[in-house]
Amino acid sequence: MTALQDHPRLLLCLLLPLLLVACHPSPPSSQSVHSFAAQGVIEHIALDRRQVTIHHDTIPGYMIEMTMDFPVDDPNELTGFVPGDKVTFTLLVDQDRAWVNNLHRIGHIDLSTTNAMPLSDDATPNLKPGAKVPDAALMTESGKTVHLSDFRGNALAFTFFFTRCPLPNYCPLMNRNFAETRKLLLSTPDAPTNWQLLSISFDSDFDRPDTLSAYAESYRGTNADRWLFASASPATLAVLAPRLGLMIMGQDASTSHNLRTVVVDPQGRLYRQFNDNLWTPQQLADAIREAAHPP
Repeated sequence: MTALQDHPRLLLCLLLPLLLVACHPSPPSSQSVHSFAAQGVIEHIALDRRQVTIHHDTIPGYMIEMTMDFPVDDPNELTGFVPGDKVTFTLLVDQDRAWVNNLHRIGHIDLSTTNAMPLSDDATPNLKPGAKVPDAALMTESGKTVHLSDFRGNALAFTFFFTRCPLPNYCPLMNRNFAETRKLLLSTPDAPTNWQLLSISFDSDFDRPDTLSAYAESYRGTNADRWLFASASPATLAVLAPRLGLMIMGQDASTSHNLRTVVVDPQGRLYRQFNDNLWTPQQLADAIREAAHPP
């Protein structure tokens, strides 16, 4: 899921209830590839034709209506397609990633006459390294309110997700990477101890404390040491999201969002920000270590 371009409806969308339609997919087993027949409208094609943005209908038994960036293994799959093409396609999902193939055009619509909003990778945060990160109130998995400022004195890394995101290389990847980052920091003898991980859901209507608690256990087991799950209200997101370049938009019954993973130093200042899903646990662990013990 990548950045949405700046749009005057963004603030309104942040204040609207997110994700009105639920699905509860079972994660694919580690040795299998699951395939799903799907239909939607192409909104953008990457220049190298290795990624396509599709506003797709609900995929029964797997995921709600969404606008998603999908990898394409064979660029030739997109030859002849243009934004606005209505297509059928196959969504393939294994334990680590999701991608599409077998695209077929079934029609075309004029995107300029629809509410479609193109996705982009270039939503620009207006916080620079060294700037204070705005304080924010969050509801934790235990039902308590915490603020980002409560973690002062620690290097804090936080990322955004929602529990109903099923694609393994998006929200689930953020939390898998957090799990590996925690292992790295806890197993390194000279690593600092003043650090904290925080996974923040932007779907506070659905991701209530009991939902977050169960979801958290699937990633960190029963050991909650230095890793907290919480949710942010629309009011909190309206303040925090623009400063980080975080884009969240509800569109009818669908949702679109980009990815932001943020490292804050013990004084509450931005140290580093990752704006995609390409960072590694080692990179995040290094950034946390540097932020906790600056030279």
